[in-house]
Amino acid sequence: MCGNGRIRCIVKVSGCIKARTGAADRNTNKGWILIGNATFRHDNTALLAVTSVEAPVVVSSAEFDERLAPSLKRLRLSKRLLERVAGVSERRWWSPGTSFDDAAIEAGAKAMAEAGIEPDEIGLLINTSVTRKNLEPSVAVKIHHSLGLPSSAINFDLANACLGFVNGISLAANMIDSGQIKYALIVAGEDAQQTQETTFKRLNDPESSREDYLREFATLTLGSGAAAAVIGPADLHPGSHRIIGGVSRAGTEHHGLCVGGQDGMFTDTKGLLEGGLELVVTAWHEAHDNGWNWGSMDRYVTHQVSNSYTNAIIKAVNLVKERVPITFPKWGNVGPASLPMTLAQEAQSLNAGDRVLCMGVGSGLNTSMMEIAW
Repeated sequence: MCGNGRIRCIVKVSGCIKARTGAADRNTNKGWILIGNATFRHDNTALLAVTSVEAPVVVSSAEFDERLAPSLKRLRLSKRLLERVAGVSERRWWSPGTSFDDAAIEAGAKAMAEAGIEPDEIGLLINTSVTRKNLEPSVAVKIHHSLGLPSSAINFDLANACLGFVNGISLAANMIDSGQIKYALIVAGEDAQQTQETTFKRLNDPESSREDYLREFATLTLGSGAAAAVIGPADLHPGSHRIIGGVSRAGTEHHGLCVGGQDGMFTDTKGLLEGGLELVVTAWHEAHDNGWNWGSMDRYVTHQVSNSYTNAIIKAVNLVKERVPITFPKWGNVGPASLPMTLAQEAQSLNAGDRVLCMGVGSGLNTSMMEIAW
């Protein structure tokens, strides 16, 4: 169960499995630890390339305020809340005629070129986009075809809110370690415009309330963008960035705190912050108890949400603030593309031997942390 050999026995308590350990757990009764998702380690997998595509149309929060001016005046809400509270000064939209999957295709092609991997070498394509136009077929099939990937390349969508990209890397790494595939391509493309356009209409309705605005505030922080990564066997690529492993944990009792679709995203902001923070702290301590030492990483690349979320996580697990890059003020929250876009930006300043920790939380709630040796 845990790789440290400390488990002595397992009992079932109120439908949950708990294990007796030699130390007190921080979040349960003394001497007992709640078994969540185990820590994981990868043997021979490396990040060969990570790329991003920025949407070209810059839309400022001031423009959003102008579009919502009738509602803000009627509800006696001040302007600049997006900048002052969330810290988002602008986000990006795609040009007319460009779709999110077109951007994912562009990011994927860039990643393969940067990694020096030909399309016919890819054995797995995982699309992790939240955005989709239809329920079926998968978004992955268009990307697979457009990139000229071989018929032998497995392809599918992996949806887990903003955590999907990290999950995709972990799943692909397991398949590489097992020998099932040699190279994998993970992509994400997001388009926030349609959801935000419908939100403007709803909030400007004369019947909308302050509660409606607060529930949909997070929708206004979203942004558009795309990212891709190529991973493969570390032993065939000296100097590549080794994917070491990490920890995942689920807090699905919070599945109703943030629910989104094409018609909008409705969020209990306070509950989401509290639940997400508790989950991150629990996973952090679980990782420490299983031998991970993440207190002095060279970079902490987090999923980008807002000022309050970022500052709360920095404080909760005592991160070095200067080592936490911030991109949400200019890009907004780009869903699962957010973390890899930030990592692609940071790649330019990372040096061989640097230790990087990717940290994400997805609605539902789920969290995952993954160490990469640069």
